[in-house]
Amino acid sequence: MIKTVVCFAFVVLGVIGLVPFALLAVLLGFVGLRRPMSVFIYRLVQGWARGLIVLIGCKMTVVGRENVPKSGGICFVSNHASIADILMLLGYAGRPFGFVAKKELMAIPLLNVWISVLGGLFIDRRNPRKALKTINAGVKRIKAGGGMIIFPEGSRSRGKGLLPFRPGSFKLAAQSGAVIVPVALAGTYEVFERNYRANSCPVRITFCDPINVVDIPHEDRKMVLADRVRDVIGKALEGGAGS
Repeated sequence: MIKTVVCFAFVVLGVIGLVPFALLAVLLGFVGLRRPMSVFIYRLVQGWARGLIVLIGCKMTVVGRENVPKSGGICFVSNHASIADILMLLGYAGRPFGFVAKKELMAIPLLNVWISVLGGLFIDRRNPRKALKTINAGVKRIKAGGGMIIFPEGSRSRGKGLLPFRPGSFKLAAQSGAVIVPVALAGTYEVFERNYRANSCPVRITFCDPINVVDIPHEDRKMVLADRVRDVIGKALEGGAGS
């Protein structure tokens, strides 16, 4: 219980303490330094994430880092078992990335700042027109050489294994023509959500072989991608440390 409290304090202090750097990055972004500041903020948050992982006591195994392109547009596609998934990816993806977050998170002070600074986009799924604008913004970011991540299961599996993938969630990757790197996260549910305490446990991150979207006929992309990526992640999880 003490470790859980310490970890929670680390999270809160980190979120608050790093806000000045986030605001500085936003300001410098307005004068043409958006790209270098994006990398700076990512490295800062990467260090924070790895520090928290060490504090929790996770025994990390990271496989396939060579499969992550060092430059160019990229779309990570990952299974989603836990709220710890983003933490693990921030620590070990090796590249800045944004993600699509539900609009309700905009109402949470400080968290909304960090989601935005890290390249996150807020989506209103109840408004198709606004949702489309959000997806288009993500597509534009990938085409400009940035990175995004999607969780095609739609919700956290919470230790129930790999859920069905929603083909519609691949719209971001399909429209951008991105290189997709499937990511298999194993063991993240044990980190916190199983008993809502910080648990020392093995976690395995597998960055699988990239899939070039442009090699797939446009009319079949979303369905083909959903099936192919789920199969790749499923096979990688079979050799992982849980799900």
